[in-house]
Amino acid sequence: MSTQPPPGPYQGGYPQQQPYGGQQPPQYGGQQPYGEQQQPYGAQQPPYGGQQAYGGQSPYGEQPPYGGQPQPYGSQPQPYGSQPQPYGQQSSGYGYPPAAAQPPAPYGQPQGSAHYGLAMKRRNVFGVWLGLPIITFGIYLLVWYYKIHKEMAEFDSRRKISPGGSLLTIMFGGILIVPPFVSIYNTGKRIADAQRAAGLQPSCSGGLGLLLIFLFGLWPLYYQGELNKIVDHYQGTAPGTQVPLAV
Repeated sequence: MSTQPPPGPYQGGYPQQQPYGGQQPPQYGGQQPYGEQQQPYGAQQPPYGGQQAYGGQSPYGEQPPYGGQPQPYGSQPQPYGSQPQPYGQQSSGYGYPPAAAQPPAPYGQPQGSAHYGLAMKRRNVFGVWLGLPIITFGIYLLVWYYKIHKEMAEFDSRRKISPGGSLLTIMFGGILIVPPFVSIYNTGKRIADAQRAAGLQPSCSGGLGLLLIFLFGLWPLYYQGELNKIVDHYQGTAPGTQVPLAV
């Protein structure tokens, strides 16, 4: 009787399968057969090609894929293409947006200026003195007197100026003769104070304004000319625009 050689791996059929739950040899690519026990949560799985699974994070101190910097445990991933942020700073896209840049200062405004006022209106000196008062039978002169006091009060709010009180003094103070003259004299001093606040050399004189009452009533022309110096100092800034005060 001849002895038959034992059957080879391909002569005896497929090898016997392991029972359910048993250990199987690793297959190509690291895939496990159906039913094999999975690795415990948190254990390292070397996927095919050495890449981390999608969404997975590198352990503490380990290099992330392709040139990345090691991330501390629990840190947020940086958006693609973003630059690394210094310690203690928030990356763009997280937290509150950066503070908006401060708007530029108005024309001629020095940095750190403490006081501001509203620009006054430039007027024609001959219209104030003669033209409009004749057309309005003297009413415009009262309107002008009220307006210049109101503008000086808004130009430098640190000085207590009452436009209504000044107007009433010049309208009804003539009963006592003296109050209108005092009011016109004080108006000249207020104009000089406004010139000083604008950074000009004060040139308006209340005494000269008082004398011009008796010289063809030229005091409105003189006072408006002194006020126009303040307006011209701010190079034609529109009336009511905020301007800096030098003093």
